[in-house]
Amino acid sequence: MQNPASPARSALSGPNFLDGQFLVAMPGMADERFARSVIYVCAHSADGAMGIIVNKAATDISMPDLLVQLDVAPEADAIRLRERVGHMPVLMGGPVEGRRGFVLHTDDFHIQQSTLIIDDGICLTATVEILRAIASGEGPASAVLALGYAGWQAGQLESEIMANGWLNCPADPALIFNADLDAKYDLALRANGIDPAMLSMTAGRA
Repeated sequence: MQNPASPARSALSGPNFLDGQFLVAMPGMADERFARSVIYVCAHSADGAMGIIVNKAATDISMPDLLVQLDVAPEADAIRLRERVGHMPVLMGGPVEGRRGFVLHTDDFHIQQSTLIIDDGICLTATVEILRAIASGEGPASAVLALGYAGWQAGQLESEIMANGWLNCPADPALIFNADLDAKYDLALRANGIDPAMLSMTAGRA
């Protein structure tokens, strides 16, 4: 594993960009793949955007099983892994590059030239080294592993927000790492003063 070092902050951040925010799918979301999704925006610029769905589980895979499948840990360690990381969900991060892993984690763990600070307290690392650290108990205090990501071309996300497909709002780090995936959607809305039962299909601003 590479020696930990302080990562660079994303150069994509800007006053009009949504790095480090949540996107919460509204009832007007036209793409069924994103219905009731909560997405953490990892990068947003004039060239497009990338984010991780944080409230949908990947099907038929657990964190211990995945670490064994990737040869990060030997099968003989399966029991130890279940005790150490069995609580950590494997997320369906989005429809793009579904076989690639992305780890959102707290900023107490960095890998030189691989870890990107998204916002205060939250980082993204997409290398196998962080999985090895998690398997050995030397990883970040809190983390979620996502398979795949959500991506938008230039101007696409802005158009979807204008069409009332998404509500963008501040991200709560505790909600990112909350293991109760089914509760995240309603919690994200309520944290912004919105009663999920009162959502409307009509365009507008919350």
